[in-house]
Amino acid sequence: MKPSNCFALVFGLLLAAGPALAANDTPAGTWKTIDDTTHQAKSIVEISEHDGEYQAKIVKLLNRSPEDIARDGDVALCHACSGARKDKPIEGMVIMWGVRQDGTVWDGGKILDPKSGKIYKVKLSMLDGGQKLDVHGYIGFALLGRSQVWERQ
Repeated sequence: MKPSNCFALVFGLLLAAGPALAANDTPAGTWKTIDDTTHQAKSIVEISEHDGEYQAKIVKLLNRSPEDIARDGDVALCHACSGARKDKPIEGMVIMWGVRQDGTVWDGGKILDPKSGKIYKVKLSMLDGGQKLDVHGYIGFALLGRSQVWERQ
C-alpha cells in the first residue's frame, strides 16, 4: 500500500472515531452506579442532555437483596421521598436535574438519594478518559459531602 493511501486510511479512521471519542467528553450516556460503602453495583442510570442541561433517571435497579424485595415488593417505591416522588417507582425516576457544564466539571443541579429521600447539590467530574464519572453530592460546600464513582456502560 502506498504511503499516501495509508495516510488516507488512518485519517479516515480517526475521523470516523471522532464522534465516538467525543461522546465520552460529557456525562451523557448510560452508567452503572457503584455504592460508595459496599462497592456493589446498585443501578443503571441514563444521563441525558437537553439544551445544555443534564438530567439522570434510574433505568434499572441491580443486586436487590431478598430482604429488599420482601420489604419493598417487586417494584421498589421511593417511600422516603417527599412531594411528587413520594411512593413512586424508583425505576424510571429522575434523580438528577439542573446540571450544566462549568469548564471541566458539571454542577449547579441537584441529585436525589432514593434510599434516604434527601436531595443534595451535585458536582460531576469525568475520570479515566470519560469511562468513569465522579458524582459528588453535598450540602453547602463542595468540600463536604460524599462521592460515588459510576462506570460507563
